[in-house]
Amino acid sequence: MRILVSNDDGYFSEGLAALVDALTPLGEVTVVAPDMERSGASNSLTLDRPLTMRRAPNGFYRINGTPTDCVHMAVTGLLKWQPDMVVSGVNHGANMGDDTLYSGTVAAATEGYLLGIPSLAISLAYGAEGGASERERSQSLYFSTAARVAADLVKRWQHRPFVGPSLINVNVPDRPYEALGGLKVTRLGRRHKAEPVIQATNPRGETVYWVGPAGPVADAGEGTDFHAVAAGWVSLTPLQVDLTHYPQMDALNSWVSS
Repeated sequence: MRILVSNDDGYFSEGLAALVDALTPLGEVTVVAPDMERSGASNSLTLDRPLTMRRAPNGFYRINGTPTDCVHMAVTGLLKWQPDMVVSGVNHGANMGDDTLYSGTVAAATEGYLLGIPSLAISLAYGAEGGASERERSQSLYFSTAARVAADLVKRWQHRPFVGPSLINVNVPDRPYEALGGLKVTRLGRRHKAEPVIQATNPRGETVYWVGPAGPVADAGEGTDFHAVAAGWVSLTPLQVDLTHYPQMDALNSWVSS
């Protein structure tokens, strides 16, 4: 089995190393990842400049672009073979609810899915509502748990491939593997709108702005990814790319024809 691995935290991240260690016994693993952290890059492609690819000392390929660039370049030109699966992660923090729209981790898996390859996005949910403070980021996290879950899912796919194109968003509670509640299929929850931007002044006296933190959870009821992770379950959410709002099509037709 040939597995393409990427992420949005960069080729040097602890979560990526843990994922590669867990997947290597299952097949041929190739890593193509950004050369720096690209969290929040979403599904962006770099079209305004050429990209470069280099081999890092750890053997991973690193590209000076987005997670989507990495998977796109790997599948459409870099690799001489088609991957059997794309696995993105392990992300430093959860990607649940509305966060999936911005996530570079999910975007890397989405690009694999768009290119016809079964894809998994793996995130380690830690901190309040899956978030993380700087203090929590500095502590030892259970990346090995999330990586082991990823390996379990790949082995499951090897023995029983999922029917049809698949894009699965996986969020793993930050705890020992033995303390997980198991797997639970979920839907995406929802957040309230983001907090206001944060205004500051740089050393030159100029006003600068930081994007505010994500809003609090608005929909974390039973059946959501938020609910499952909070209860200690691994959340599996099947995603799709079709953004068409089908229920609104009749109303829009009526509006434009009136």
